[in-house]
Amino acid sequence: MSNPGEVDTTPISDRRQLIAWLEAGAKPREHWRIGTEHEKFGFFLDDLTPPPYAPGGIRAVLEGLIAQGTDGQGGWAPILDRGQPIGLRDAGGHDGASISLEPGGQLELSGGLCRDLHATAREMARHFAEVHQAADPLGLGFAPLGFHPLATREAMPWMPKSRYAIMRRYMPRRGALGLDMMLRTCTVQVNLDYASEADMVRKLRVALALQPVATGLFANSPFTEGRPNGFLSYRAHVWTDTDPDRSGMPGLFFEPDFGFERYVDWVLDVPMYFIQRAGGLVDLAGHSFREFLERGLPEQPGERAVLGDFTDHLTTVFTDVRIKRFLEMRGADAGTPAMMLAQSALWVGLLYDDAALAAADALVRAHPWQEFAALRPVVPRRGLAAPWAGGTVRDLAREMVAIAAQGLSARARRDENGRDESMFLAPLQEIVAGGPSPAEFWLQRAERVWHGDIARIFTEARV
Repeated sequence: MSNPGEVDTTPISDRRQLIAWLEAGAKPREHWRIGTEHEKFGFFLDDLTPPPYAPGGIRAVLEGLIAQGTDGQGGWAPILDRGQPIGLRDAGGHDGASISLEPGGQLELSGGLCRDLHATAREMARHFAEVHQAADPLGLGFAPLGFHPLATREAMPWMPKSRYAIMRRYMPRRGALGLDMMLRTCTVQVNLDYASEADMVRKLRVALALQPVATGLFANSPFTEGRPNGFLSYRAHVWTDTDPDRSGMPGLFFEPDFGFERYVDWVLDVPMYFIQRAGGLVDLAGHSFREFLERGLPEQPGERAVLGDFTDHLTTVFTDVRIKRFLEMRGADAGTPAMMLAQSALWVGLLYDDAALAAADALVRAHPWQEFAALRPVVPRRGLAAPWAGGTVRDLAREMVAIAAQGLSARARRDENGRDESMFLAPLQEIVAGGPSPAEFWLQRAERVWHGDIARIFTEARV
């Protein structure tokens, strides 16, 4: 989740301001970029338990990352919450990237804006090298998995980030698994640009309809508390019982007149979590932003909504594709570096080439959106074997990956060896050809090699 920052104190006088703010995110094609975000669980190498914030835990990792920049080559600067470092911002040399903490100490890189996937791969390799340099002396490792395979909810630490205290109180009111989402899940996301409102809507609908397919491809959470849990993506299952007010695949997004205006009207009625003010965060959980905008709130007499409140509010919307001044794909479990790159490659290939987008759009328009939505509760358990149109979701995934490969080849962004970005789809091409998903691979390892000792996943998944 995002780090706290300075609040834009521009007063909001009318909802048109909010629509205009989103419209201003549109960019010409030559300015489209790729932003990849990925999370990973920390663990002590000796006993595999999750590290606390302090001492000798996540805070020390952040401090170790900061120390790497003291040679004058740039690095990281702390982001503080009540005097404690809870994230890092680019202090030079990281192309605008940042590092944040998820509630249970999951370490997240929010990557810089990369021109192509080759740059994303370099960024990812550098990040893991920096994390090793900071974590190894502490006896810590990190593993990107969709759901924590060993720890109970009670065993997970809480990071001292103010927004998490508010969410911790509010989440159980809206779903049984909200705290598990906060503490025990990890994801990989890619942020992509749009050229106009019409381009945003087209890309949104393609990406939102196909998110359940991505869930099946990247499923990587088959274990809970040391045992198989009956799911391939337990992380995705968790999202089905987290907070229906702000998550899922809203039917509104597929309606003919959907655009920035209707999105703003929907977001205004999504319950708030907080606002940032000089004294810290103000807990407004459950109030609607519309009420705050139009009448103010009794708890905050005289306090009026500013633009920064709205942009913060957008970060608390958790739909499977999130709309900000870009589109954020949110349907995949965290996985190996190769799979995390493949996730970005899949959506870049589908959405950034005109012919590929047209093909993907046709693929989606061949079925009512409700049929894609119906996959959302089924795929977490059955994965690519879930039924689809007389076949299985694997058939749909095969078409997706083929279209993405064509799109990446057409982009013709090549590395120093002349290879285009379609190289990053190799793990997905193996899966759609009949290979195991990551979760199926781990289940095979548990049965055939580990003899039921699920703890061994940390050694093999460590990055």
